[in-house]
Amino acid sequence: MKYFIVFCFAIAFTLQASAQKIRGVVVDAQTQAPVVGASIRVKGSKLGTSTDLSGKFILAHKNKTDSLMVSCTGYGTCCIRCDSSLTVQLKPVIAGLEEVVVTAGRQEQPRKDIPAAISKISSNTIREAHATAPYQLLNKVAGVYMVNLGNEQHTMAIRQPITYNALYLYMEDGIPIRPTGIFNHNALYEINTDGIRDIEVIKGPASSLYGSNSIGAAVNFNTAKESVTPAGQINVQGDKYHYLRAGIQGGLTAGKVGFYMAGYATHQEKGWQDYTDFDKYSLSAKVSYPLGADSKLTVYGTYNYLNTQTPGNLDSARFYNRSYSSNQRFAYRRVNAFRASSRLDHNWNDDNHTFLTLFYRNNSTGQLPSYYISDVRNNKGQYLKSTGQINELSFYSFGLLAQHTVKLNFMHSQLIAGIYLDNSPSSFYANFLNIKKDIAAQYYTGYINTDSLIDNYKIHLFNAASYVQYMAEPVKRIKITAGLRYDLLVYNFDNQLPPLKTKYKQQEHNRYDVLAPKLGVTYDLQKGRGVYANFSMGFQPPETNTLYNSRQLTPLKQATYNNYELGGWTSLFSQKIRFELTAYYLQGKDEIISLLQADNTTQYANAAATTHKGLEYNLLVGSVKSLAFRIGGTFASHTFNKYSEISAGKSIGYDGHQMTNAPKWIANSEITWKPAFIAGFRTGVEWQHLGKYFTNAANTKTYSGYDLFNLRTAYRISSGSAKGLEVWFNVMNLTNKLYATTVTGNSYGDTYTAAPPRTFSLGISHSVSKL
Repeated sequence: MKYFIVFCFAIAFTLQASAQKIRGVVVDAQTQAPVVGASIRVKGSKLGTSTDLSGKFILAHKNKTDSLMVSCTGYGTCCIRCDSSLTVQLKPVIAGLEEVVVTAGRQEQPRKDIPAAISKISSNTIREAHATAPYQLLNKVAGVYMVNLGNEQHTMAIRQPITYNALYLYMEDGIPIRPTGIFNHNALYEINTDGIRDIEVIKGPASSLYGSNSIGAAVNFNTAKESVTPAGQINVQGDKYHYLRAGIQGGLTAGKVGFYMAGYATHQEKGWQDYTDFDKYSLSAKVSYPLGADSKLTVYGTYNYLNTQTPGNLDSARFYNRSYSSNQRFAYRRVNAFRASSRLDHNWNDDNHTFLTLFYRNNSTGQLPSYYISDVRNNKGQYLKSTGQINELSFYSFGLLAQHTVKLNFMHSQLIAGIYLDNSPSSFYANFLNIKKDIAAQYYTGYINTDSLIDNYKIHLFNAASYVQYMAEPVKRIKITAGLRYDLLVYNFDNQLPPLKTKYKQQEHNRYDVLAPKLGVTYDLQKGRGVYANFSMGFQPPETNTLYNSRQLTPLKQATYNNYELGGWTSLFSQKIRFELTAYYLQGKDEIISLLQADNTTQYANAAATTHKGLEYNLLVGSVKSLAFRIGGTFASHTFNKYSEISAGKSIGYDGHQMTNAPKWIANSEITWKPAFIAGFRTGVEWQHLGKYFTNAANTKTYSGYDLFNLRTAYRISSGSAKGLEVWFNVMNLTNKLYATTVTGNSYGDTYTAAPPRTFSLGISHSVSKL
C-alpha cells in the first residue's frame, strides 16, 4: 500500500511539473502602458485567459512549442511562441470603427455597439501632430471647429454656431474639468496636452450619462497610463515668432507600483501679434498600485498655470491692413488650476465591475478683460469717459463618481448604474476701473483702480445625480441602449456687498432638476458595416455669472434640447476604406440669451428657440502605396425659431433667420505619405475649410470664411545608436492666408480675431524605452 501511495505522489508531482505556468504582461508598443482586457489564447485550442487591471496574465500550459494569439480591440493581433515569461507588445491599429471608446459608458466598448456619433483622436495621431494647442488636434474630427483665440485660449462649434455659451462638457478621465454653473469656453487651457493618451468626442446631447452642458458635444481627454517597462521622452520645439516649448514625460513600474509623469513649459515673447506674450506650465503625475489581481488603485494629479496678455480683437481696418497692433497694453489673464483624483477599480468576477473615483479641484482665474474696456458716451454720441473692471473667480470642489457594470445572461445584456456628487463653493469679485485714454490716438494708456466693487459674492454649488443605462441584444446583432439620468442642481448665493450698494438680494436659493432620457439602437451588418439611430435630450442650467449678474432682474430657467439622430458606417477592401455618415436634427427650447433693453442695458432671458440640423461625414482611406487619406466635415443649418432684438427702441423679430456665426460647411482633410524606401519619414498636407456665415441676426453682414493649408514633415530613427530620435518641421498657414478664426458683429461694426500668418516651426524629440 505504501508503494502505491508513493507512486501516486510521484505521478502528481510529475503532472504538476509538466503543467507549467506562463506569466506575462501585455503593453502598448508605443507607450509601454498596460493593455487591460487583452485576450490570450493558445492557438488551435479553447484554452485562454485575459489580462488583469495591470495588463498581466497567468496561463497554465505545458507545451512550449505551441503559439499564443494575443489580441485586443483597437490593436493588431500578435502571434508569439509560448515561454515562461513574456512581455507582449501590441501595436495600435489605424484609427477606425473598431477602436474602443471610453466616453460612451465610462468603460471600453467597441464602436459598433454605441448608438451615437463618436470620434477618437488616437495616441498615434497626437504623437505625429506635434500640436502646440488642442485646436490643432480637435479640428481633425469631422463636425468639429475649435476656434483658436491665441495662447491656448479658444471657443467651440460642434452642432452649434461658434459660441461662448455653456453648450459643451469638457472632461478628463470622465470627470468634468469644471463644476456645473462655472463653465468657461477657455477651459481646455487647463489641460496638460503632453499627458494625454487619446481624446474622444461624443457629438450631440449626452446628458443621460454626463449631465448638464453636454449638448453640442462631450469631449473627454484620457490621460496616459503608467509604463510597464521604463520609457520616456524629451522634446523641444519653437517657431519663427519666438514661441518656445519644452516637454518631458516618462514612466516605469517598480515592483507593484506604476508611475507616469508628463510636463511642459511654453514661453511666447514678441510674437506676430502685438501684446500677446504668455507663459504656461503644466505638470501631471499618476501612480497606480494593484491590490491583488482584481483590484487597482490609481492616484492622479495635474497642475496648470497660464499667464497671458490679452490684446483684444481688431477692427476691420487694422485686420485687412494686417496691422496687428493692440489698442492697450495692460489687459491680462492669470489661471491656476489644480485637479486630483483617486480611483479604485475592482472586478468582482468576469461579469461585475465597480469603480469609485474621489476628486478634488482648486481653481482661480484673475483677469483684466479687454472685452470689458469700453467708452461711455452721452445721448448725442459724445465721448465722456472709459471704464473697465478687474475680476477674479475662484472655486474648489470635493466630489465622487461611482459606477457599477454588470453583464447579464438575459439577451446578452449589460446594466450600468452610477452616482455623481459635486460640492463646489465658489467666490467672485469685480472691481470698477477708470480707464485712461488718448482720444486722438484712440489708445488706452492705463487704468486707475477705484476700489469700488461691482460684484462681491459667494456661491455654494451642489450637484447630485444618479444614472442608469441598459444595453440588450434582443435579436442577434441588434442592440438597444436605453439611458436615464436625474440631476439636482442647487445654487446658494450669498452677497458680500452691503444692501445699499447692490441690486442683488442678500441671499438667494436656486434649484434646478431634470430627468434626461436616451434611447438608441445599433444594427451590426457585419464585415465592418452597421447603422444606428437614437433620441437623446440635453439640458443647460443658467450659469452663475448670468443668473447673478448685476444687471439681471428676472429669474432664469434651464434650457432643454431634443436630438434625433441617424447614422451608419461601412468598410471596403478589408477595412482599408471606411466611411461614416450621420444626420442629426436638434431643437433647442428656452435658450438663455442676452437681450438688449430699451435703456441700452442687457438682460438674460429664456427668449430663444433654435433648430440645428446637419450631415457629418468622415472618410478614411488606409495606406495605398504609402499614401493615406482622411476627409471629414459637416454640412449644417442653424436657424432661429424664436428670437428678437431691440433696435432704436423697437423690438425686431428674426424668426427663421440663420443664426450668427453659423458656417454651413466646415471641413478638415489630410493626405499623408510614408514612403517605404525611407523608413521613419512622413509628410502630410492638411486642408481646413470654414464656410461663409452671417455676423448679425438680420443676416445682412457676412464673413466669407477661409481655406487654410498646413504642412507637417517628420523623420524618426527606429534603429541604431540614434534610435528614438525624431525631427519635425511644420508649416502652419502654408499660403500665408489672411483670415480670422472668428468674426463678431456689434452695433459699431465687425471685430476680428486675427489668425497667425505663415509660421515655420522646428522640433526635436528623443524617446527611450527598456524592453
